[in-house]
Amino acid sequence: MQITPPFAYPEIDTLKKTDRVVLPKPGNTPAFCQDLHVIPVSYTEIPVAQRDYPIVFVSADSGATFMTMAILGLKAKQNLFVSPLGWDPSTYLPAYVRRYPFCMAKVTVDNAQRNERVVCVAKRAVVPNGDALFDTTGTATAEWQALEKLLQEYETDLVRSEELCKLVAGLGLLEPFNMQASLSTGATLQLTGMYRVNENKLNELDPEKLIELARKGVLARLYSHLLSLENFRRLSDRAAAMEPTAAPAAGSLQ
Repeated sequence: MQITPPFAYPEIDTLKKTDRVVLPKPGNTPAFCQDLHVIPVSYTEIPVAQRDYPIVFVSADSGATFMTMAILGLKAKQNLFVSPLGWDPSTYLPAYVRRYPFCMAKVTVDNAQRNERVVCVAKRAVVPNGDALFDTTGTATAEWQALEKLLQEYETDLVRSEELCKLVAGLGLLEPFNMQASLSTGATLQLTGMYRVNENKLNELDPEKLIELARKGVLARLYSHLLSLENFRRLSDRAAAMEPTAAPAAGSLQ
């Protein structure tokens, strides 16, 4: 059996009732998130996350499939929302971060991927003096019940995101674009490998199709995505404030 960890996650293993796990303290940011310049956002998160982050479509297989991602930095390994004090408390904290060190992972058996997913935990978080998630009778603690609910709801929401991406790509609405920012220091930061909705093509859709998209809640999320692209300016401001002596750099989402 092979377990495929989610995007950027450290090494994981299936969660066992006997595992004792170090649970993050409020305000702490998992180490693996501190140098992420992109992070997945799910269907329900899009309208909320668009207030703070640019939200784009990204493909890891040359446009065969897409996922919705929030941009956190303007170059590789740059998360402009994390400081030594943790994630900026004035911004939305993605569920991808809040669920750590747990996740739902795909399982491959005999080279065939199963439809079901299993609850996993980052291996580095399992330690002898960690927190127990089940009592001596095997009953889940209240804390684990809340975390498991978050995991299940988030996984369901990620499936909705996949369906949204498949629908939008199938309608031919996505177009590739790059983003370049010039800082006051003269440094140039550039991101490539992103896709956005072509608003003209969206507006030209058959009225019945637009009504269908609106009814499904997809249309609202597409406009949230388009509005969120204005946040690239705010990212540039953050980069200038945090890296006043930055040298020219580039990053890719591919």
